[in-house]
Amino acid sequence: MDSAEPAAVPRSVYRQVLGADFERLQPALQEYFSAVPGGGVYGEGEGVFETAGCPRPWLRPLLKLIPVSNAFFPDYGTGIPFTIRNYPHQDPAGRPSLTAVRTFRFPGGNRVFEDTTTLTGPRQLTDYLGRKRNLATDLVLSVTGEGHLLMDSPRSRLFLGPLRLPLPGFAAADAHVEQWYDDGEGVFRIRTRVVQRQVGTVFVYDGRFTYRQQPWDGNLPPEAVPARWERRV
Repeated sequence: MDSAEPAAVPRSVYRQVLGADFERLQPALQEYFSAVPGGGVYGEGEGVFETAGCPRPWLRPLLKLIPVSNAFFPDYGTGIPFTIRNYPHQDPAGRPSLTAVRTFRFPGGNRVFEDTTTLTGPRQLTDYLGRKRNLATDLVLSVTGEGHLLMDSPRSRLFLGPLRLPLPGFAAADAHVEQWYDDGEGVFRIRTRVVQRQVGTVFVYDGRFTYRQQPWDGNLPPEAVPARWERRV
């Protein structure tokens, strides 16, 4: 009798994209980014952002005009408590994904930043942002010599109904994220900047947090389910 082929070991979307470079991440980051759909766990963290929001006062009212909710908001502050929940799953198109829900606790009220990072091709990640997931960015990953994870979003497009609108260079904003583990303090660190090419930095969050995995039945809670899923790339 022929022996059955061994089942493939599930790999997270980050491990699939980084390939061998995944092993260069700090061990704590490898664990953080290893959650897979059907793995029976989700991640939850809490911490404080030293700075968070839009640092340019004149720009904050204009952020309300962006047709993407639960992504960028007109608040700004320091010492902002926050939580994050990461849920590995498959989206309705069957693509491996990770949905994140971050809640910023500003003095004037809570703000939510939500997105779904999806494997949309071989070693290709697309990040869908907002309540309707109607802002999509390419996500380019790399690992520093210290084992930190870098995430850059050089290209974006907006989905408005049937329209797919690539954002031209003069209107686009590039996101730059660095995440690492601080062994001395025993916390994760994250530093995010969204830079518009004509204006400069338009959105930031920079802080530290603790993180743990929790048992999970694999069903997204209502607050993590977007108003709509986007299948287009």
